[in-house]
Amino acid sequence: TRYFVDHRKVRVVGGQGGGGGHSFYSEPRKIFGGPDGGNGGDGGHVILKADQQMKSLSSVLPFYQGFHGEKGGSKNCYGANGAYMYVKVPVGTLVKEDGKVVADLTQHGEEYVAAYGGAGGKGNRFFLSNENRAPTLFTPGEPGQERVLHLELKTTAHAGLVGFPNAGKSSLLRAISSAKPAVAAYPFTTLNPHVGIVRYQDYEQVAVADIPGLIKGAHQNRGLGMAFLRHIERCHFLLYVVDLSVSQPWIQLQDLKYELEQYKKGLSQRPCVVIGNKIDLAQSRINLPLLKEQIDDRVIALSALTGDNLEELLLHLRELYDTYVKTEQSRGQSPVKW
Repeated sequence: TRYFVDHRKVRVVGGQGGGGGHSFYSEPRKIFGGPDGGNGGDGGHVILKADQQMKSLSSVLPFYQGFHGEKGGSKNCYGANGAYMYVKVPVGTLVKEDGKVVADLTQHGEEYVAAYGGAGGKGNRFFLSNENRAPTLFTPGEPGQERVLHLELKTTAHAGLVGFPNAGKSSLLRAISSAKPAVAAYPFTTLNPHVGIVRYQDYEQVAVADIPGLIKGAHQNRGLGMAFLRHIERCHFLLYVVDLSVSQPWIQLQDLKYELEQYKKGLSQRPCVVIGNKIDLAQSRINLPLLKEQIDDRVIALSALTGDNLEELLLHLRELYDTYVKTEQSRGQSPVKW
């Protein structure tokens, strides 16, 4: 199974600069030709580059070393610079160093120099002067910059499934997409976010993230806490999954919105729909009209297990996506495409 990886600790080292050349011009019948050692090439940088084809940090390695510059040669030949090393990361990757955000790669093709290569050394030709006509001095290349970075991916899925443990989020994602998150009858079955793609006939694709279950006090880092909440930040609309079979299911919705609001003000105000899951149970059919009386949001009752009424959810999901695309285009921004 290829898991969705949203954290990586990476050590990056820039390429070392090439050493300066040390030589004197030599040719028959031409003595005292003078110094002709060229400068060394600069070391290559290590560059993080956002790529929309990448969806997870799973392919990012724990260590990257830049290419070294070449040594300076005779006849004033400069060494070649080290090639840049590009590391592809998903769009929406935060780069942190010592707990501080140093880069936020939100656009396809955006780059950040993670480690600069060292400068090349000077050849003895560089030190030629009227006072010193035959310099023997030359310098080695400088080492590349070394850093330890923490990469953090805030899932840029279009929709986020928000709900308490065992509300049926993973089952719902399996039903509407080809994603295969684990499903079991115990809390916190899902420990990593899963992203499923809902495909429509006009080839539009809507990404839906199944986010690890939320509990009361998550904004204080209880349960999976912040590991859950930071993924919600970049979801453009929310799907609240409520277990209709429990008593007073509207209490679940109030608690979910409270946790989101405590984490970041305005998060619970995003476009949303309430999904009443497990409608195939008798108690759920009793609770459904009570839930609709208590809340103003639209409620879609369905069963992820049997597939009842999934069509209504898929149609409404497309409506939310189309609204998001129009809103982004009216602002002059390009919407996130999968």
